[in-house]
Amino acid sequence: MIKEITLQELNSELFIREKVDEIKRTVGDGIAINALSGGVDSSVVTMLGHRALGPHLRTIFVENGIMREGEAMQVAGLFKKLGVTVEVVDARKEFFAALKGITNPEEKREAITQTFYREVFGRIVRESGAKFLLQGTILTDVDETIAGIKRQHNVFEQLGIDPQQVFGYRILEPLIQLRKDGVRKIGHALGLPASVFERIPFPGPALSARVIGEVTPERIETVRKATQIVERLLQGTGAFQYLAILHDDRVTGIRDGKRDFGQQIEIRCWESTDARMATPTRLSFDTLELLARDIINEVPGIVSVTYNITPKPPSTIEAV
Repeated sequence: MIKEITLQELNSELFIREKVDEIKRTVGDGIAINALSGGVDSSVVTMLGHRALGPHLRTIFVENGIMREGEAMQVAGLFKKLGVTVEVVDARKEFFAALKGITNPEEKREAITQTFYREVFGRIVRESGAKFLLQGTILTDVDETIAGIKRQHNVFEQLGIDPQQVFGYRILEPLIQLRKDGVRKIGHALGLPASVFERIPFPGPALSARVIGEVTPERIETVRKATQIVERLLQGTGAFQYLAILHDDRVTGIRDGKRDFGQQIEIRCWESTDARMATPTRLSFDTLELLARDIINEVPGIVSVTYNITPKPPSTIEAV
């Protein structure tokens, strides 16, 4: 049973000091690998690991082909300014090969998990001689996995899976007692810019969690373009999270007076504090019209744009 540290209980300086000491003691004179995606959780873990281990920490950004536009360059550039060198590893072929032909949501998540931990990081760890991987698992990830809502790709020991035995290295999770609001507080205390610790959440399976059906480079590119538009137009709302989802079925549309048998994008925008419960943001109809217009005009093949108005539960924040 993981003991939660609530936002009200959280003493930032004490937490940072304890986690830095814990990482130092655990890793000792060895080296550790750090998994950085650029999201809030992994960014905070990166700074904790950097403070604890300095040059004995190798920070890796996996270019898996399913991230947002320009993510690798942006993340590497930002952390370079913070004194952290980020190595970008190109693993796009491995991830798309693993996802080929899979449509079941849990099978997609498992394919990403195995590719990430066994193939990509397994290879990096073996080549480096590292015995530890730092990652940003938080308590909500564990809760949803144990409850059977969805298998979060970064949860193992709570399911009886020993990463040391399965992958050949230990996984360190310094944020596992916190929820998103607590992680943001620690990020602020660590000196991360607000653009990082206030960033909207992004799923571990990246944009593949926003493609219903098979994940292909072409379908990822479609949802990536829609994501850019949604994030650009909704960034001023103050919402907890906002995203675009690509549906699987083709829908009938009309373009230039002829049938255009195209695709559908669903927009979701959420009010929440810790992602356990969420309610749809009451966006103005003008904003919804603007979203639909820009997505239809700028994303090839889209003929329908919808807005989700179902709270969590029964819905979830991500679709897959």
